[in-house]
Amino acid sequence: MSTIDPTARIEDGAVIGEGTSIGPYCIIGPHVVIGADCKLIAHVHVTAQTAIGAGCTIYPFVSLGTPPQSLSYRGELTRLEIGQGCTIREQVTMNAGTVAGGGITRVGDRGYYMNCSHVGHDCQVGNDVIFATSATLGGHCKVGDFVFIGGLSAVHQFARIGTQAMIGGVCGVRKDVIPFGIVSGRYASLEGLNIVGMKRRKFTRERLIRIRSFYQKLFHGPGSFAERLREVQPLAAEDPAIREILTFISEGEHRELSLPVESRDRQ
Repeated sequence: MSTIDPTARIEDGAVIGEGTSIGPYCIIGPHVVIGADCKLIAHVHVTAQTAIGAGCTIYPFVSLGTPPQSLSYRGELTRLEIGQGCTIREQVTMNAGTVAGGGITRVGDRGYYMNCSHVGHDCQVGNDVIFATSATLGGHCKVGDFVFIGGLSAVHQFARIGTQAMIGGVCGVRKDVIPFGIVSGRYASLEGLNIVGMKRRKFTRERLIRIRSFYQKLFHGPGSFAERLREVQPLAAEDPAIREILTFISEGEHRELSLPVESRDRQ
């Protein structure tokens, strides 16, 4: 049975799942669907066509599905989808999509969004991600599974963050970050591979050796980056992670690739 505090305002048409509790002073719009066993602690605002998966916990002063912060927006009813098992801490904001961007913002399962973090319009965020305090995505970003974004870091619109990448704190991410990469510094230079995260995902020692060797050849070998990229293409057959990195690079569209400082100099 759902429990709704008498001070909460639930618009006609909203769907509240079994076992969900809506705390004091929450406001739920008419097109909202909230799954089973969620907990909205207090002062949560949910609007637009927002769907929240089962088992999410949402803390005070969170705002979900509010209009996209885009000059192209003209008041259309667009969507925000949030997966199951997410923890969304105080003052997090997640905007609905724009018609120009497909009309939907998607957030995956089991995310942990620390206070004041933000997901912009039309973003596509994977599963098991962590956004530290005030981590921010501009519009149209794509974030893979198991990504960590450090506190006070901001990702430029249309940038891509590959699977299991790690973004250091206080970074301005203006370029795409390869899967399994670590970036840090004022403008997020590539500094290596997220070995700790890969070990947590049960990568074997043999796999790590292969991937590290590939990384060294691609980003620190002789010649220009374009030349090295051509040379390592056959290595895609050696490991799925290598193939994923090369595919990610080949699919780049809006942003350049984050590179180590010395590789950038020789590009």
